Amino acid sequence: MSAIPLSTIETVEEPVGLWRDAWHRLKRNRLAIFGLVIVLILAFTAMFGPYLTPYDYLSQDLNARNVLPSMSHLFGTDDLGRDVFSRVVFGTRTAFLVAVIVTVFAVLIGLVLGAVAGFFGNPFDRVIMWLTDVTMSVPNLLLVVVINASLKSPISKWMEARYLATLNPFYRETMWVDFILVFGSMALISWPPYARLVRAQVLSIRSRPYITAAQALGLSNWIIIKRYVIPNALGPLIVSVSAGLGTAMVLESAFSFLGVGVNPPTPSWGNMISDGLRVWQHYPHLLAAPAAVLGLASVAFSFLGDGLNDALNPRGSK
Repeated sequence: MSAIPLSTIETVEEPVGLWRDAWHRLKRNRLAIFGLVIVLILAFTAMFGPYLTPYDYLSQDLNARNVLPSMSHLFGTDDLGRDVFSRVVFGTRTAFLVAVIVTVFAVLIGLVLGAVAGFFGNPFDRVIMWLTDVTMSVPNLLLVVVINASLKSPISKWMEARYLATLNPFYRETMWVDFILVFGSMALISWPPYARLVRAQVLSIRSRPYITAAQALGLSNWIIIKRYVIPNALGPLIVSVSAGLGTAMVLESAFSFLGVGVNPPTPSWGNMISDGLRVWQHYPHLLAAPAAVLGLASVAFSFLGDGLNDALNPRGSK
C-alpha cells in the first residue's frame, strides 16, 4: 500500500478561542493599544514610582518655593517647596488604589445582586431594581458628604482613644480614615450600573439550552449561576470595568478637589488641582501637572474600554 503524499493531507487549524480572538482584534486597534500602554505605565508608576522619585513627597525646601519646572524639579515645586513630580507620582498610587479597590467592591456587589435579580426574578428582581433606582437617584456628592460628615468624626475619635490607650502610632495615621470613607462611599454609589448590566446579561442567558440542560440534570441554582451564568456574563462586564476604573479615578479626584475625599498631606490629583487652581495665574505648573496626568489617565481608560468593547463584541461594534 503506497503512502499518502504529505501535500494531499489537509491541515486542520486549531480553533481560536474567544479570548485569543479578542486579543487579535484588540491588537489591531491602535487607540486601544495606546490606552493599554498608558494604563500599564500608570500601574507601574503606582506600584514602584514612589521608590524611584528623587524626593520624598512630604519633603519641604523653603528655599525652593514655587520653582518653575527644571532638570532638578521636572514639574517644579509648590508653595511649601515640595517637589510636584514626586507628589504627582505618589498621587498615581492614591488614584489607582482607590480606583481598583472601589471598582472591585462595586463589581462584586453588582455581580451578586444582578445575578440574583436576573436569575430568580420576582420578588428579588423587584426589590433589587428598586434599590438600584434609589441609589442612582441620590446625588453622588450629597451621599459622599453625608457619609464623610457622619462617620469621619466618630472614627477619628475612636482612633485617638486607641492611640492614647496603646501608644501605637498606627492610630495616628488619619490617612487610613480618609481611604476607608472614600472606598465605602464610592462603592455605594458605583455598584448600580454593574448590577443592571449583569441582570440584563443573565436574563438573556438563563433561557439558553445549556441552562435548561443543567436544570434537568438536577444542579442547584447557585451552582448553575456560579458555573454557567456568571462566566458567560463576564465579557460585557470586563468592558464596563475598564471604563469604571477611569471613572473612579475622576470621581476620587473630584471629591478630593471638593474637600470630601483624600485630604492633605496625602497627595491626590484632586487636592493638588484644588491647590493649584488658587495660584494658577502666577504658577500654572501647579495646576497643569496633575490635571494633565488625570486627563491622560481618563482618556487612556476610555480608549481601552472602547477597544475591549469592539474586541469582545465585534457584532455590536459594526
